Amino acid sequence: MTADRGPGTPAVAPTGAADLVAVLDRAARLYGARPAVRDAAGSWTWSRLSAASRRVARNLAEHGVEPGGRVLSVLRPGREFAALLFGVLRAGCSLVPARPESSRFELSHLLDDAQPVLVVADDDAPAPPVGGATVVRAPVLLRDVPRPAAVPDTRSAAAPSGEALLLYTSGSTGRPKGIVCPHRAVVFAARAIAERLAYRPEDVVWNRLPLSFDYGLYQLFLCALAGAELVVPPGELSAGETARLREAGVTVLPLVPALGAVLARLAERDPRPTRVRLLTNTGAALVGADAARVRAAFPGSALVCMYGMTECKRVTAADPDEDLAYPGTVGRALPGTRLFVVDERGRPRPPGTAGQIVSAGPHVMAGYHNAPEETARRFAPAPDGDGTAVWTGDTGRLDADGRLYFLGRNDDLFKHRGWRMSTLELETALLDVPGVRSAAAAPPAADGVLTVWVATDLTAPEVLRALVERIGAARAPDRCVVLAELPRTAHGKVDRAALRTALRTAPRTAGRPR
Repeated sequence: MTADRGPGTPAVAPTGAADLVAVLDRAARLYGARPAVRDAAGSWTWSRLSAASRRVARNLAEHGVEPGGRVLSVLRPGREFAALLFGVLRAGCSLVPARPESSRFELSHLLDDAQPVLVVADDDAPAPPVGGATVVRAPVLLRDVPRPAAVPDTRSAAAPSGEALLLYTSGSTGRPKGIVCPHRAVVFAARAIAERLAYRPEDVVWNRLPLSFDYGLYQLFLCALAGAELVVPPGELSAGETARLREAGVTVLPLVPALGAVLARLAERDPRPTRVRLLTNTGAALVGADAARVRAAFPGSALVCMYGMTECKRVTAADPDEDLAYPGTVGRALPGTRLFVVDERGRPRPPGTAGQIVSAGPHVMAGYHNAPEETARRFAPAPDGDGTAVWTGDTGRLDADGRLYFLGRNDDLFKHRGWRMSTLELETALLDVPGVRSAAAAPPAADGVLTVWVATDLTAPEVLRALVERIGAARAPDRCVVLAELPRTAHGKVDRAALRTALRTAPRTAGRPR
């Protein structure tokens, strides 16, 4: 079933600029004097950012970087990163964003795989490994940024089908894979998401998400499309976060569940009102009690639940607070895209029936870099025969109106004591237990033992008893491991490998109540 053919789903794709530099230049033209990016050191307007990107493009040419080359960034989030991003694109090159905290092991893999011609680092950062690339400090590319009117346009026009970004996955299941993101697909996805989220020129977007993570990076594009301001908060998240949100006048708050849970706890200690009007969530499900706590922390705000993956950026986005009327939904397909739920042979499943989620349309990226076999598996012909689709490997179901309900990854579905279950089902029930701050589950181990992990002040038997009350004794897990906090990857997702390590070292005293 295709969700964009259901009632109420727009069938017309968003239109506009076909490359990201045109998105920035449009923002400078329409919103030039408005603030664009704010970090610990100051703020730039959209005109200032556009001018800085031109200076970067000129300096890249002076360093011998030719159109078509790749530039690896290990810059901290902020104004300099934004200028580098658009400057690289203006020069006809593509950017490979990496976490500034990346280890030498991680960077060595990116250097070997992406083969960048230049590595850009902060002025005060240790020298990164370079392979065959040249290291340049950010101030060298940004020095003497003049007034906007005094800067000639050094742009080398990018082909819409040309590579804009090479985004690497988190690598939680192996070495990271680089996803080739063309200008056309990135701009289409950003415009389609913008149509659903409807950021406003007066919005202030507080972005704690890494800019090497597509959810965090696209906040810059969404702000450019709307003329809104992106705030990159300095330092680590602390007890004063809600006060800082209030002081900055934040109106939009992009979340992953782990960040939402922390902010909810902090807001309980500091319940003074903020200006936050919109909360967005993706990366993992924000449902049940966790969603209720986040809503309570920011009264008067609306929550938009979304689902996607970097291979096509976003698959669905719900209407604001749509999950209240349709619990568990992550919304309908993006405007101009097609959504399917299919069986093992690729045939559409009827509404209400689970199957693999498949997404097709102009937002589909161009595959994995240097990985033809994996590209062929993930980027395959669409079920309706119209172009290429992303076969997500995730399981979901559609309702009669085209709303998607995410049920988990194929690897997260299992049978236990004859019951067909999912890790998401267990995690949702655990988060409904008062006192459970965060939760994770994994399919049964080789010995058949089903384990869950929780961050809570409760004991493991107390958690398991509460879980039995919610899902019944027959489907309850065999073991609960209590941790102070669940380990997280750099992108805010639960670190499954670290949980398995914790399981090996945890005392075997947390059995299921009889």
